[in-house]
Amino acid sequence: MNFVALNRVSVRYGEDGDGTLALEGATLAVAPGEFVAVVGPSGCGKSTLMKVVTGLWPPTAGTVTVDGREVAGPLSIVGMAFQNPTLLPWRKTLDNVMLPLEIVQPHCARLRGERSTYVAKARDLLALVGLKGFEDRFPWELSGGMQQRASLCRALIHDPSLLMLDEPFAALDMFTREELWGALQDVWLARRPTVILVTHDLREAVFLADRVLVMSARPGRIIAEQAIELERPRRLDTTYEPHAVAMIHKLREHISAARSGGRA
Repeated sequence: MNFVALNRVSVRYGEDGDGTLALEGATLAVAPGEFVAVVGPSGCGKSTLMKVVTGLWPPTAGTVTVDGREVAGPLSIVGMAFQNPTLLPWRKTLDNVMLPLEIVQPHCARLRGERSTYVAKARDLLALVGLKGFEDRFPWELSGGMQQRASLCRALIHDPSLLMLDEPFAALDMFTREELWGALQDVWLARRPTVILVTHDLREAVFLADRVLVMSARPGRIIAEQAIELERPRRLDTTYEPHAVAMIHKLREHISAARSGGRA
């Protein structure tokens, strides 16, 4: 059974027929524990796809199913990370990571009585992404890459079954981005949530994903997919090996064709 499924989903923004059609007939399926990347030309509806999967925006047509249930509103089983870390500046790193536990059931009901257990869990997550020793630092005391690592921990602290990542590394320099690819791979291998990653970086998609989906120009739909058959754990130099380079070029061809209105 698929964990995430979209069946001919369309989304139109605006209250009349003249509104922007962001998605049209988008269909996809993601298996439990699968890591899927979504790529495509700018403005193709990738972020809209994220919104309908998480229940933040209703589809105009079609159905969205997550964990066997049709999505009818915001989901509590989802962890999300975005291009900007959005850490609360008045909270230290550990407290920022634990924020979802104060909001999401059943954790918020248990937090008072089991706080030491949750604190230990948050510390373990921070150690996993290389932030051991920075638990008591404020966001302004962390580099951009460290803030994004903390944001990733915050998205994972409540054990989400589904992790949605909307270009989480796009604002970072290349070297920091590559470090975080490794950190995210480590987290995924350790916990195996279902992941949907939206990205413009084709090396990132090939390094991280089991499968890459390509979207058309707006209105968006899935027009191609590429299985990434590379051994895990992956190394950065894997993306420069001939097989990986060939996949990156093929994905680029699909996106180029989508931008021009054709198909590769």
